[in-house]
Amino acid sequence: MSTLIILRHGQSVWNLENRFTGEVDVDLSPQGELEAHRAGKLLKPYQFDMVFTSILIRAIHTLKIVLKEIGEDLPIVESKQLDERNYGDLQGLNKSETEQIYGVEQVHLWRRSFEIKPPNGESLKDTFNRTVPYFKTFIKPHLKENKNILIVAHGNSLRALMMYLENISPEAISGINLETGIPRVYQFSDNFKLLSAEYLA
Repeated sequence: MSTLIILRHGQSVWNLENRFTGEVDVDLSPQGELEAHRAGKLLKPYQFDMVFTSILIRAIHTLKIVLKEIGEDLPIVESKQLDERNYGDLQGLNKSETEQIYGVEQVHLWRRSFEIKPPNGESLKDTFNRTVPYFKTFIKPHLKENKNILIVAHGNSLRALMMYLENISPEAISGINLETGIPRVYQFSDNFKLLSAEYLA
């Protein structure tokens, strides 16, 4: 039996400012640091063998706070394949102001559609196609060896993983949002059958 926990980084400075962040490397807000500490306290009862994270500072900073809270010094693997979706020309723009320019429906499609890309950016499908193969190659084998894994990454890279792990359709994923700083716990059987998936709050 193995456990996988996914954790979206704490609130970033641009989350606070309601900006499209994507691949821009912005750090946590003070609230985001508090969320990371809270997540660490929730994760303290769990024993991890390895940790995977993106290469962006908001994920790495979250992870450092979590590890300090749980009092563990664990092997850490950083990968760009776990980075947030590239929002292209929208990166840095205020979401509400962008809706005023392009319309609410168009911005909703850019944000939530599985296949539609924002201008010069990635769709969720693109993110899925880099994140899930990485998971299958570099993370899943550890889980099949009954190791416990923590992944600290981003809203869209983790939503892509949720699609794979929970067999969520492209239509259904548009209505699912992964909140900052809230761990989601997956339990697998010895033959990697998903037994449960739930949030820790």
